[in-house]
Amino acid sequence: MYTLLISLTIFASVLLVLVVLAQNSKGGGLSSQFGGSTASNMIGVKKTGDLLERLTWGLAICVMAFSLATNFSTPSVAGATDEILERAKEQQQLPTTPTLKADSAGAQKP
Repeated sequence: MYTLLISLTIFASVLLVLVVLAQNSKGGGLSSQFGGSTASNMIGVKKTGDLLERLTWGLAICVMAFSLATNFSTPSVAGATDEILERAKEQQQLPTTPTLKADSAGAQKP
């Protein structure tokens, strides 16, 4: 399930990039790049813009939804994190008093 959601997210992201690149920024866009007048007569520039805008919003929403679904279906790795937390608790409980070493004359050095 996790792999499927990741794959769908990547696929929707690539489609989103292609749709955004095909849009009309300040003139041109998809309708003037590939066949210009033929695409305008067949689909119409206004309808092409509406379709690309709806596709952009739909794909952006899909990418967000797939990302959230991936977060909820992530395989749990709680065993490893619990072990690390237990080690940290053990280290906090150990006393941290310095030990003094005695030299040959009997005096203690810190």
